[in-house]
Amino acid sequence: MTHASGKYADFEGLRKQAVALRQEGLSRRQIRDRLKVHNNDILNRLLEGEPAPEWTKRPRAKDDLRDRARELRLQGMTYDRIQVELGCSKSSISLWVRDLPKPPRRTREDASAIARRGWEATLRQREVERRQTREAARRETARLGERELFVAGVALYWAEGTKSKPYRRQERVSFVNSDPNVISVFLAWLRLVGVTAERLRFHVHVHESADVAEAERFWADHTGAHASRFGKTSLKRHQPKTNRKNTGAEYRGCLVIHVLQSAELYRRIEGWWYGIVGAVLSPES
Repeated sequence: MTHASGKYADFEGLRKQAVALRQEGLSRRQIRDRLKVHNNDILNRLLEGEPAPEWTKRPRAKDDLRDRARELRLQGMTYDRIQVELGCSKSSISLWVRDLPKPPRRTREDASAIARRGWEATLRQREVERRQTREAARRETARLGERELFVAGVALYWAEGTKSKPYRRQERVSFVNSDPNVISVFLAWLRLVGVTAERLRFHVHVHESADVAEAERFWADHTGAHASRFGKTSLKRHQPKTNRKNTGAEYRGCLVIHVLQSAELYRRIEGWWYGIVGAVLSPES
């Protein structure tokens, strides 16, 4: 059907067609194109009273949040509390509930409790993210070849082991650390480079105020070494003015690992380390 000069003759006939198309489930745009009615006012009049088909009604993702926000506002909650409960922005909450009455002014204690709950939620989310990142990184190194362990052990020793000084030539392998996992990695590295268990000796260094016997038992169990391979435990004297942080049940002091007849091994470690340094500094690396 054509329409001359923007004038729509037989409006009622045109409306019957528009209503019929609407009832068939067509959208406004489809009806507009079908009937060639490009005047919005005329189109509105043609479709007046006719509901849009369900398929044209786009669901709003925030409808449920909006309804819940209004419920909470009617219960007397502030924007801050609603934000903590729903996790949405204050600007959205303001739009959703601005027609509702304001709740009574909260006390300082209420405000502190709300802020604390919000911070606790943030910390929980951070912990989830921290664990996810750590687990993803762990999987990247979950398979370790001998070459990787070899290089890691050399670097670990040079960071935590004793080094010979120009003013004190002392070529022997000794390693100290308080982290049981670090100790395990170093012991695995010693086995890799051919050091047998018979060549190992251990000493526990622990603060005198700690449970010394428990520390000795812990390191003996962790290394699996016989008690005869442990020397006398060294006790660190308590300084009254020292505010120690390494206290509690998890504190077991440090373990020192000595390798007997280790001068040649020390020289090899020194060479391996400077080989790594040279490879890093080399222009061809």
